[in-house]
Amino acid sequence: MDLPIDYATLRVIWWGLMGVLLIGFALTDGFDLGVAALLPFVGRNDAERRQVINTIGPTWEGNQVWFILGGGAIFAAWPFVYAVSFSGFYLAMFLVLSALILRPVGFKYRSKRPSRVWRAFWDWGLFVGGFVPALVFGVAVGNVLQGVPFRLDGDLRSFYEGPFLGLFTPFTLVCGLLSVAMLLTHGAAWLTIKADHGPVRDRARTIGSVTALASVALFAVGFAFVKFGGLGFRLEGAADMAGPSNPLRSNTVAAAGAWLDNFAAYPWMIAAPALGFLGALAAFLGIRAGKEPLAFGGSSLAAVGIISTVGLSMFPFILPSSIDPKSSLTVWNASSSHTTLFLMLIVTAIFLPIVLAYTAWVFKVLWGRVSLGELRTNPDLY
Repeated sequence: MDLPIDYATLRVIWWGLMGVLLIGFALTDGFDLGVAALLPFVGRNDAERRQVINTIGPTWEGNQVWFILGGGAIFAAWPFVYAVSFSGFYLAMFLVLSALILRPVGFKYRSKRPSRVWRAFWDWGLFVGGFVPALVFGVAVGNVLQGVPFRLDGDLRSFYEGPFLGLFTPFTLVCGLLSVAMLLTHGAAWLTIKADHGPVRDRARTIGSVTALASVALFAVGFAFVKFGGLGFRLEGAADMAGPSNPLRSNTVAAAGAWLDNFAAYPWMIAAPALGFLGALAAFLGIRAGKEPLAFGGSSLAAVGIISTVGLSMFPFILPSSIDPKSSLTVWNASSSHTTLFLMLIVTAIFLPIVLAYTAWVFKVLWGRVSLGELRTNPDLY
């Protein structure tokens, strides 16, 4: 059956949609993670910490949809990527899921008992549920950029040959800290919008100012690693953009500095890293000046720019192999079938606008600042 969209175009579309889902996760659940990681530091007593929790309480569950959608999209559109990454990063994924489980449990159980020890325990549990995923997600991106130690045999079975602690190198830790700083800034900007005027908002502004500048510095350090640290992979020969999904048909080599090739070939892509730097600086200025829309808009643009920089620099690679570059997974050799991608696109075109519209409606209905006084009168709050 002839489909109205060719195979190569569908592959690029789904590569872009995967980026959209990752950015959607960073923009929505990202500030949830940031607020949770800030909880013990911006809230000094029980009332203040309840105020912090309730700035994300009504929406955090819905925001997690983007995380689920991202995993589902990788499974359906990029089965090779799903198989290799979820098996190779199994312990890291387990660590993330364990931390994320602390969030719903912490939200539901924290205020069930008046004990200060009990509530402090869950407050730090919520901190772990925000900080650990933010760190591990960044470390994972760093590992993708430097190459993952896996190989494929002749039957396309994957073998991961790296230890868990091998995930943590100087470069990947920089990426992890950048992710933490980026989401802490996003969370702090959210608190300036949602928390009523008072000590919580003031502390969020202080911490957010520091993390915004840290985001700029760490993004620059990461760029230096990419430029001078011998990182990068390159396809040799012409890629078969509409060929069958068989990674072993491609020829990939490790090439220092290759992650900057796309920016030299397509200068418009420089807009992505520029957006990362300028967004973080805008967030800093907005937080310092008390201009909440500028602060949150800047932190959002920083996330878009930083994530887009990774995707654009790596294209067409999705998951390169550090021990056997010929096993590297790209947009052209790791996707589902032509028909599968087309049918999924139709489903996405129908349901993604519904998800976006519903999300926008929920935020509109639940908009407004959380005050300390409201905590005493509203029985629906955590």
